[in-house]
Amino acid sequence: MQPWRAAHGRPARDTRGRGAAGDVASQARTIEVKAYGGSARGHDLWLEARQVEEAASNHDFWVYVVENIRQGDPAQFRLLQIGGEALRSLLARAVERRYFTVPWPVAVYDALVRKQHPS
Repeated sequence: MQPWRAAHGRPARDTRGRGAAGDVASQARTIEVKAYGGSARGHDLWLEARQVEEAASNHDFWVYVVENIRQGDPAQFRLLQIGGEALRSLLARAVERRYFTVPWPVAVYDALVRKQHPS
């Protein structure tokens, strides 16, 4: 994302893992990046509570949706930028959910595949 922003005259820095609400920060925007293997059409946007709170209080908070990454060719990716009134309109319909993520190590996954689907 940073090379794209720099190429478009908008340099940015990576803020992942630093407690920031978004993945990318620039002078003008805080950006949360969501990647989809195919099309995001018809899918919900999953945002953390702190991201929803940041979007409500910071008019420079944007969500960038990058679609079609599964196929692997960056030239075929599609970037959709959601901010301003469009983002606020979506957030007005947000539904808070509580859930747990359960770590699933690849070793456990691989063992299940070997056991349940032997070659």
